[in-house]
Amino acid sequence: MDIQTSVKTCINKFADFNGRASRSEFWWFMLVVFVGSIVVDVVTSALGLGLLSLIYSLAVLVPTISVSARRLHDIDKSGWWQLIGLIPVVGWIIVIIWYAKEGSTIENRFGAPAKTVSEFDIVD
Repeated sequence: MDIQTSVKTCINKFADFNGRASRSEFWWFMLVVFVGSIVVDVVTSALGLGLLSLIYSLAVLVPTISVSARRLHDIDKSGWWQLIGLIPVVGWIIVIIWYAKEGSTIENRFGAPAKTVSEFDIVD
């Protein structure tokens, strides 16, 4: 999945906590949110608009939680496990490892795989 498709998918599914999200969908969206945050912070500092950062943070909060839950579903974990990230350092490490882990290639309790395996992905 490319960056544009990822962002469109996450915005269209901004409050959809069901299903699964591929690694590329998750990481591309997180990159866009991170870069957007930096841009908003620079603009906020330059113009003195502190409210702009708050508006941006609130705008991306639900889509970020949603794609994070779907990403955890892809590795067959409940979306509630993202709360472990509230534990400083150890929780962050665990959640990042889970987000980076390859999703299951078969259907699980959360639905069909986010990424389909093609014959070219199989290495003998």
